[in-house]
Amino acid sequence: MRLLVTGAAGFIGSNFVRYWISERPDDHIVAFDALTYAGNEGSLSDIRDRIVFVQGDIGEVGHVEKVLEREDVDTIVNFAAESHNSYAIVNPGVFFRTNVMGTQGLLEAARRAETPRFHHISTCEVYGDLDLETDEIFNEESPYRPKTPYNAAKAGADHAVRAYHETYGVRATITNCANNYGPYQFPEKVVPLFITNALDDKPLPMYASTENRREWIHVLDHCRGIMRVVLDGRIGETYCIGTGVERNIEQIADAVLDALGKPKSLKKIVPDRPSHDRRYVLDWTKIHSELGWEPRIDFDEGLRDTVRWYTEHRNWWESLKGRAPVIEDEAWSTESS
Repeated sequence: MRLLVTGAAGFIGSNFVRYWISERPDDHIVAFDALTYAGNEGSLSDIRDRIVFVQGDIGEVGHVEKVLEREDVDTIVNFAAESHNSYAIVNPGVFFRTNVMGTQGLLEAARRAETPRFHHISTCEVYGDLDLETDEIFNEESPYRPKTPYNAAKAGADHAVRAYHETYGVRATITNCANNYGPYQFPEKVVPLFITNALDDKPLPMYASTENRREWIHVLDHCRGIMRVVLDGRIGETYCIGTGVERNIEQIADAVLDALGKPKSLKKIVPDRPSHDRRYVLDWTKIHSELGWEPRIDFDEGLRDTVRWYTEHRNWWESLKGRAPVIEDEAWSTESS
């Protein structure tokens, strides 16, 4: 196969490229990334000689089309997105331009180049949120009810993918995933933020609604699920990739502090961001029954391994800390709001 992986210098994208090469070393991979603040070409440094790297914007249709034709791409896997909820609140336009119009541009390039296969990575957050006390969970048929600019921009991208499939025959699939954690995640996200702050004895900022929960999946389990769908998923279908493993923010903070032997006094309550979602959980029955996928990595073990990775790779993350456009314990002041 000959893949174009967009957002390949980001967290999930770089892990996916590395995983795909390990499983299918004879395939040709073009790693495509705009290298915005959260993109880091260094995340691909250990496999740089095994891929073709192209810097570019997925919304630049002509450029993408030329790359597709030059590299004879037969499969697009689209990770490219702005993805930080807090940043979306202070700069929503960037999210709609990249996530909606960028995805539409990529689809248009795929249509013009007649690329045989298109897979799009989405999120559980397009479905809105769930009450903390309910047993309800989201599945592929759940209605879209996004609450934040990031959620809405990802929902718009999903609709564009379906529209290009139905209208133009683009052979597309979508996966919606739970919250990812693991190596190479930009340190604005909660798990690496907590780890890197704790390593430097800095406060771990926890939103005031500490009981709000997230479902967690290790990035390698997610990559395995995406591969199953790319290779064998039914065209036009959506697959939810989850685990059923839920943790609230304080449980994450405590686990990180325990793993590093740091004091609980580093925990710090900060104001909730606007429209702070309460809970998301996905039903992964469909991908399990159709494609045989299931999560393999235990959360507690995976989190300890992630803590170890950041401890041993300070040279990867230290310079990135200053790039984050939002500081959680300062963002929701009266002036910022």
